[in-house]
Amino acid sequence: MMIKRRHLMAVTGAAAVAAHAVPAAAQESKLRLAHVLSAAEPAHDAALALGKRLAERSGGKLQVEVFPQGQLGGNKEQHELMKQGANVIILTDPSGVGDYVADFGVLNGPYLLTDPNDFQKILKSTWYAGMVDKAARDHKIRVLTMNGFFGARHSLANKPLRNPDDMKGVAFRVPPTLMWLETFKAMGTRPVTIPWPEVYSALQQGVADAVEAPLASLWGSKLHETRKTLSLTTHFNAWVGLVMNEQVFQRMPADQRALLQEEALLYGNDLTKRTIAANDDYLKKFQEAGVTIVRDVDIPAMTRQTAGVYKAIPNWTPGLYENVRGILTSS
Repeated sequence: MMIKRRHLMAVTGAAAVAAHAVPAAAQESKLRLAHVLSAAEPAHDAALALGKRLAERSGGKLQVEVFPQGQLGGNKEQHELMKQGANVIILTDPSGVGDYVADFGVLNGPYLLTDPNDFQKILKSTWYAGMVDKAARDHKIRVLTMNGFFGARHSLANKPLRNPDDMKGVAFRVPPTLMWLETFKAMGTRPVTIPWPEVYSALQQGVADAVEAPLASLWGSKLHETRKTLSLTTHFNAWVGLVMNEQVFQRMPADQRALLQEEALLYGNDLTKRTIAANDDYLKKFQEAGVTIVRDVDIPAMTRQTAGVYKAIPNWTPGLYENVRGILTSS
């Protein structure tokens, strides 16, 4: 059931008043964890497990209810709710935070990671710590974690997409973030922004020719029922995390803040394990459903085609890409 933003904000305001009316030791915190994915995906299962652990470890004082499939709105609406101070945690990626802290967006760059495990170097760097601090200080965004491997993102269409020539003119559904738009423009496609819950009907109606996402999302939303060729373009190795409003976070008792931060990191680890374990199973499911898997994608050509994206994003700190590449190649 969709929840009206006005009602949600009213609930948020009431909760804030109540929080100041009782001693911190007795205070309960009730949060909503929102995402646009189907309830069949690893990210949703990991979110349910997170909510259960938080309730158990807090003795019921810290409660997180999970709202999948865009029940609190699409990605854009969820980010707006979070920024406005609603009591929500949202599942997002670096490009989502990058819409506020521009340099964050580089972490979603095309073909940035050869080995997804190298992302751990980023998370441990002083550069990343500075970005997290900037998000909280300047934009009131608390990045709880960004350590969940969401999977390599691939392309689902009705024809093979092996090289940049195959991409030309294809109407590709992409999220409404600058990195995605610039990447798919560079690939020669015609990017169209459509809320994720509406992608199935958009493909059915021909509003979009193709869609890109990790395997779990493509399968969980049953998009293979509309398109029958899966090209393993691996254009992004996607990492996601949990963010919330900094002021909402600070209103929580200190012990609950520490618990939430700790469990958010465990959420990312849990999601990573689930994603890796399920990868081969998803490929098998696609094949059994009659989907052709295109494995001989010309990754070097795709990499060259999108290299200019790192110079096309405005407001990035000079030398940002080179700085991040230096972190990734460090021993």
